[in-house]
Amino acid sequence: MSDSPIKTRREGAILEVTLDRPKANAIDLATSRIMGEVFREFRDDADLRVAIVTGGGEKFFCPGWDLKAAADGDAVDGDYGVGGFGGLQELRDMNKPVIAAINGIACGGGLELALSADILISADHATFALPEIRSGTVADAASVKLPKRIPYHIAMELLLTGRWFDAQEAHRWGLINEITPADMLMDRAWEQARLLASGPPLVYAAIKEIVRDAEDAKFQDAMNRITQRQLRSVDVLYDSEDQLEGARAFSEKRDPVWRGK
Repeated sequence: MSDSPIKTRREGAILEVTLDRPKANAIDLATSRIMGEVFREFRDDADLRVAIVTGGGEKFFCPGWDLKAAADGDAVDGDYGVGGFGGLQELRDMNKPVIAAINGIACGGGLELALSADILISADHATFALPEIRSGTVADAASVKLPKRIPYHIAMELLLTGRWFDAQEAHRWGLINEITPADMLMDRAWEQARLLASGPPLVYAAIKEIVRDAEDAKFQDAMNRITQRQLRSVDVLYDSEDQLEGARAFSEKRDPVWRGK
């Protein structure tokens, strides 16, 4: 629908998802539920391999929770829909690569949404913060994720102070992959998406499931689950046509043709 806060563009195996909810792309309960449906459909569509998530306009990627909607009755612990807030950060079995193209301010839940992606590309003017501390609440997903992504003491400073930081600092701490001029952001995101879309989808699925499963596991326990084929994506990969195709292509000195089967 044209009046939907979520716009999608599909090109081949790539889906671009744009949060376009003026003035600031804040997320209320209804928007979160729509996003969850969009990302679930992406996850379950065998013809789609990579997603890009970005914000509409040039100023905001997403400032997070819509406080105006909250004042009008949206409960902070309400029904965010499948995938939780923003439709992505709690979506189970998301075994496809997601790129966040951060086109502007990403704060609070908006930064948490970006952290749900696998690759983060930022416009050079983007700024970031976790300001929940100032409004007497907690950046819950960021409190879980951030200390695992960047140095602990930096993560704690950002969580405890809520201060703003720019793209250059975010890149310095490894929070984002790269910085690009604003007018080149989407071209770069699509370039990266096309590269990923040309790769082996069953291998991507195995990588993402292994990373999730191993996050809090001991090394040998994680390795045992892989080698004993206890992870569904690994089991599928090891019996797949793509596994054979990779070996054949290597021996025949040609590019592989990945079918996701």
